Amino acid sequence: MDGRGRAYDNIFVERLWRSVKYEEVYLHQYLTVSEARKCLDKYFMFYNAERIHESLGYKTPYEIYFKELLKQQSKQAA
Repeated sequence: MDGRGRAYDNIFVERLWRSVKYEEVYLHQYLTVSEARKCLDKYFMFYNAERIHESLGYKTPYEIYFKELLKQQSKQAA
């Protein structure tokens, strides 16, 4: 995200919300707000920890983030 007013920043957010709607929201009928929140929490855990992403080389966001985080920590320790 490059900052306020950048046209390309919105692309990533729009793609995320499209995935949320088509893979979770449109497939379920929530009876309460708390049920919707609970299901969305589960979906976001799935989205980040289990769902592979083509743009990430068929890895999960958690794999990418924590691998990079571990690299940085080992460099700081050395």
